[in-house]
Amino acid sequence: MANFLLPVLTTVARLTKAHFVRQIRQSSAVQEQFLYSLLRAYQDTELGRQYQLREIKSIDRFQERIPILPYSSYEPYIERVARGEPNILTPDPVIYLNMTSGSTGKQKLIPVTKRSQKVAQRANLASIGFAVEALRSRGQQIRKFLLPSSAQLLGRTSGGIEFGPTSVRDIRLGKFLYQQTLAHPYETMQPADSLARHYLCLLFALRDASMGGMAANFPMLALRTCEYLEQYAEELIEDLEVGAIAPWLKLEPELRLRLERQLTQAPDRAAQLREVLKREGRLTPKLAWPNLSFIGTARGGTSDFYFERFPTYFGDTPIFGGIYASAEAIFGIYHDFNDDGSILAIESGFFEFIPEAQWEAEHPKTLLFNEVSVGERYRILVTNYCGLYRYDIGDVVEVVGFYNQVPKLVFRHRRGGLLSSTTEKTTEFHVIQVMQTLQREFALSLEEFCVTLSEHDVPAHYLVNIELTPGHTLSDPQAFLDRFDRHLQEIHVSYEVKRRDQVPPPRLQILAPGSFAIIHQRLRERGIPETQLKIPHISEDRKFLAGLSVQQEVRLPEDYN
Repeated sequence: MANFLLPVLTTVARLTKAHFVRQIRQSSAVQEQFLYSLLRAYQDTELGRQYQLREIKSIDRFQERIPILPYSSYEPYIERVARGEPNILTPDPVIYLNMTSGSTGKQKLIPVTKRSQKVAQRANLASIGFAVEALRSRGQQIRKFLLPSSAQLLGRTSGGIEFGPTSVRDIRLGKFLYQQTLAHPYETMQPADSLARHYLCLLFALRDASMGGMAANFPMLALRTCEYLEQYAEELIEDLEVGAIAPWLKLEPELRLRLERQLTQAPDRAAQLREVLKREGRLTPKLAWPNLSFIGTARGGTSDFYFERFPTYFGDTPIFGGIYASAEAIFGIYHDFNDDGSILAIESGFFEFIPEAQWEAEHPKTLLFNEVSVGERYRILVTNYCGLYRYDIGDVVEVVGFYNQVPKLVFRHRRGGLLSSTTEKTTEFHVIQVMQTLQREFALSLEEFCVTLSEHDVPAHYLVNIELTPGHTLSDPQAFLDRFDRHLQEIHVSYEVKRRDQVPPPRLQILAPGSFAIIHQRLRERGIPETQLKIPHISEDRKFLAGLSVQQEVRLPEDYN
């Protein structure tokens, strides 16, 4: 069945991609048609009547009638949706509530209907179509892949609506497809314990020496899978050889029984992997699966920092972004490997852009997709079938080019995620660029980092908190800190100006091994699912890293500049 379905999936994906490219050639008409069709379909919902959608006949009128709103303005309506009230935001029944991670604020719930799900599936298929074309240009084809994600719901609302991460919805609603395309059984994604889930996905996937792909929501999760493979290589090979599941795994008894029935001995494959482990001294994805042809994970934002470590595990395997999306919307579709720019998803929403000069305006003027400029940054607004109108998610995107007439976007950072000792407004994108440069400059690998502000100083010092990857040392921390300061001044004009006489010198704190594992655990205890967990690389919370052990603190002279 799988041998039949993969070619079928490939064909459908290529056709969907071709349709998307045709739509791009008439992109203005597609965007207008999307908006007008949505307004007609949603005009009799409670919010549709409130905004008098029936009377809106032009984009100008739409922008005049409907204000730009954040999630807090929708929250009272969504609470009613969660209780089971119909026709509040959407005319169609709500079949699921996407839950945001909450790693940058309060967790949110976003309605999903069959109509909005169909839009999401179409965007995903188009991205797969682009991936198929990219592989073909390299003389390769789509093969089964590894996806150590979770299929566990987080719960049901009082109205009986299932809720959880977007990835869980995709996996559960696409169960049949995943059963045919994954290199491991669907049941391997069901354990509640993260280690057990990763271990089982790896165990079954290791049986397939020809596996061709690996996917993870975020690069950090891809690296965690690599670390599990390296750490438990001997145990995995032993289990593979005898066809057993390690008894120490935290696994529900019924699930263990179902999986054990599907696992058979693979002594030849185990011997092959054992020889690789003996020869190389470690087991990495590229060593385990020589046919690995791409890694699917999020690009933009914080990703570049983690990509610095990818060659250690994946060699030069290309990275594909798939889609640029959130729980609220799909914003972009990636069209090639190793490309940060995603094509605006013109069939998935109606989009507007707030120029940087308008960010502080009470009623900002917006631009349409065909009015944006390359090199400029914008806050992106979306109107879509989730029942959101001119929704301000807070994402700051940069236009890096055009695909025909449609802009290519890169997510840079979330607006509001700023660090200021005075008023310099340092973003996560700024510090990630600096830390990437420093890792190369000092031939250093960082497990994680987070820049915070000193707690009791006014104005505050930047605290550069780093954890070194095991086996790495920083021979000249003073020089590292000096270069951090210099590089940040070079790329961030406001910081450079304020550093002259307002912002004091930064300080370096080298944290003990395992420090960010503690932060991971704290975030999980706050209810953030592991598949959505993101470590912020800047934090205004001056106690975000409280209680961690500092191995070494390094300071620059106070009069240094």
